[in-house]
Amino acid sequence: MTDTGRALPGAEPTSLLIACALGIERFALRGRRGEPAGPVTVLRTGMGPANAERAVKEALGEDRHRDAAVVASGFCAGLAPGMSPGDLIVAEETRDARGVTPCTGVDVLSEALSRALPGHRVHTGPLTGSDHVVRGQERAELRTTGAVGVDMESATTLRTALEAGPRPVAAVRVVVDAPEHELVRIGTVRGGISAFRVLRAVLPVFYEWHRSLLLPRR
Repeated sequence: MTDTGRALPGAEPTSLLIACALGIERFALRGRRGEPAGPVTVLRTGMGPANAERAVKEALGEDRHRDAAVVASGFCAGLAPGMSPGDLIVAEETRDARGVTPCTGVDVLSEALSRALPGHRVHTGPLTGSDHVVRGQERAELRTTGAVGVDMESATTLRTALEAGPRPVAAVRVVVDAPEHELVRIGTVRGGISAFRVLRAVLPVFYEWHRSLLLPRR
């Protein structure tokens, strides 16, 4: 079940923290004008669950981010046959060995992405976590769990965010590596360049999601 609701009880997010792992992801998410406008921070966590946990915990310990809504974003590996680089994944929940984290405002995000990026497919479903790059047979095995994508930071990012206090959380990833389009290096392959361009266009959608959290519940 997707969550189309607003902010969680007791949480009134005044800022938005967008967490990503890589420098190239941060560069894309900062948008064409450089730094995001308003109370928005794009945080580079570094690769892997341990780096994500440390960086997010530290950021949310700052007063300006204490009640921030959190989005995990960047690139991911798609798991479903037929996916292509540049497809988008909006997580209904994130999963890893430590549990499941439901996401907030899934429908708001998926509908806004479809409007902002016509022609790009938007997939919704579980996003699973891994501590390493997933290839070949392991990718197929993860698909049997119902997950639509896999990355190394989203599950840890959202779980760490909620451990710091109730807040809206979401994960939006751009497919850079898919079953029929496995990539070795992001920056030198056409599919990687396509995914970068898509990621660069999603920032206004995160603003729309953030604004929706402040609206009264229906």
